[in-house]
Amino acid sequence: MSNSLDDYIEVIEAGYEFLLAYAAQGRESDQGAGGSEVRTTLAGMSEAASGIVELLATDDGSFSPVVVDDAKKSMAAISLVMSQGKISSELVDNLNASIHLRALLTDLFLLSETLN
Repeated sequence: MSNSLDDYIEVIEAGYEFLLAYAAQGRESDQGAGGSEVRTTLAGMSEAASGIVELLATDDGSFSPVVVDDAKKSMAAISLVMSQGKISSELVDNLNASIHLRALLTDLFLLSETLN
């Protein structure tokens, strides 16, 4: 994975879009055709959140600690989902609704706008 903040942001945003589609599928489990993609997506999102933490942890900006905190909370929520034997659409829907993941997305939208 690249070390660019923009790349990490793209992975999180694209992953969230994938999770929205997965949640709409009504799957009982990630087992079977195409289901493993949700674990790959979640792993990528977790890695990107970790990269964001690494990049911003030493930044003295006033907003960086907020993003770092939200990224850590999102990683914990993603880890909880990934630790389950089956990842259902309902479980992913609840992750999508998580205030922690939504806060990170909003942080990244704001940060992205300030960088461009």
